[in-house]
Amino acid sequence: MTAKTIVVGNFKGGVGKTKVAVMASWELSKAMNKKVLLIDMDPQANATTLIARSAGISEIKSSIFEGFENGDLAPSVMHVNDNLDLIPATVSFKNLPKFLYSKFSEDLDQVSYLSRLLEPLKDNYDYILIDVPPTISDYSDNAMMAADYVLIILQAQELSLEGAETYISYLQFMIDEYEAYIQVAGVLPVLLRPGGRVDHATVERAKEMFGDDNVFENYVKHLERLKAWDITGITYNDHHDNRAHQVFIDVVQEMLGKIEKIEGGVTVGE
Repeated sequence: MTAKTIVVGNFKGGVGKTKVAVMASWELSKAMNKKVLLIDMDPQANATTLIARSAGISEIKSSIFEGFENGDLAPSVMHVNDNLDLIPATVSFKNLPKFLYSKFSEDLDQVSYLSRLLEPLKDNYDYILIDVPPTISDYSDNAMMAADYVLIILQAQELSLEGAETYISYLQFMIDEYEAYIQVAGVLPVLLRPGGRVDHATVERAKEMFGDDNVFENYVKHLERLKAWDITGITYNDHHDNRAHQVFIDVVQEMLGKIEKIEGGVTVGE
């Protein structure tokens, strides 16, 4: 078992990126019985907060920044449930750029540090998902260099579409500059309003820009229950919960199908 590593990103904030990273990890572990590691690479630690709230975890004993400082991420791995682990973030992770510049003189060493630290952990998991801030930064660079795939989040509005386009350009830069080996698992539209003309027009533009098969057929539509989970944690109390879970199960299944096509030699979009 060597984990497939997936970074979830867009260069526009507030597009649902963290929620997708958390829920994809949750459904892979709970609904699909896969061994999953979620890495919170955002100093705001929203993914950490939601996972901890959902699992009833009240204390974060070690964070990703301590793992970076000590050169070993294993002590920072926090057990969430039978199949899901988390490497949490705290606000101290804002010091990552200064740490990397002081530790390494070469750019390649700076951007490849996460990749190096993840190698001893990969055999423990089927999937590793990485949540990153919506910026071109040392956080995103390290995530890109460590990942096999990127799942691009597209909120159905113009600025998010531009952010997704910039993300593709950034991906190409990392490939050209550092020989990153990463492929696009797909473009996932999120937070659509039912019947919203602007929303669907944006998705159609995304299909023209990225190719029909690269844009997910399953959308993450605007669900009130997702906002409630920010307060209560992820629950299984009623049919509204079940409906929200099914949305992400469908998304994850489609993502795995796209990855299977890529690894089978069929380029998504052809």
